[in-house]
Amino acid sequence: MARLILIETSTSLCSTALSEDGKIISYKENADRSHASLTAQFISDMLEEHGLTAGDCDAVCVSMGPGSYTGLRVGVSTAKGLCFGAGKPLLAIGSLDILVWNAISGGKLPEGCRYIVPMIDARRMEVYSAVFTPDGRQIRETAPAVIDKDSFSDLLAEGPVLFIGDGAGKCEGVIDNPAAHFINVCPDAASMLVPAENEYKEKRFKDVAYFEPFYLKDFVATVSKKKLF
Repeated sequence: MARLILIETSTSLCSTALSEDGKIISYKENADRSHASLTAQFISDMLEEHGLTAGDCDAVCVSMGPGSYTGLRVGVSTAKGLCFGAGKPLLAIGSLDILVWNAISGGKLPEGCRYIVPMIDARRMEVYSAVFTPDGRQIRETAPAVIDKDSFSDLLAEGPVLFIGDGAGKCEGVIDNPAAHFINVCPDAASMLVPAENEYKEKRFKDVAYFEPFYLKDFVATVSKKKLF
């Protein structure tokens, strides 16, 4: 099986992992939003610990969003640099898919679960979300959603629904339904293993030169209110 470098920087958690033969053999994480200074160092440390170089790996897989504009840029830039330098193919996994596999691989699904709704925190009461089946199949497209007491009521009427992600916390106090289950967690590199292996087997490689993250929303620069002089 493949040896893969896995990179996840779509939220406040910066994490990287190294997989071999379908198993995670090294993992690094930090949640202080220092993605630019940590991502490349984490990868270098993991490879050095195992006496490897990027050239010894089969591919690099990066989280493609949605999520933090800055975080995604750091992750994708790092992944592209590794691919260009080592001549390796690029893979990409959606951050919502990563949350889904966190639940599936981690045995976190509630009994009788009908749907998994991964959520990435956006602004105010908004999240980026989609809907998946318990076996990881996406059945509703990724889109921004404003959370209120009636959100996802159609899904909850059918049975247990797992809301997972760093956007699940803001829903827990709003969606009052016994069928709703919440796990507040960030997507992480280790949870990329299964979908990354699948992408590699199917040779669904990205164009290293032209690949861009999936921001979902356009980046809007704001003007600082602080007086510099």
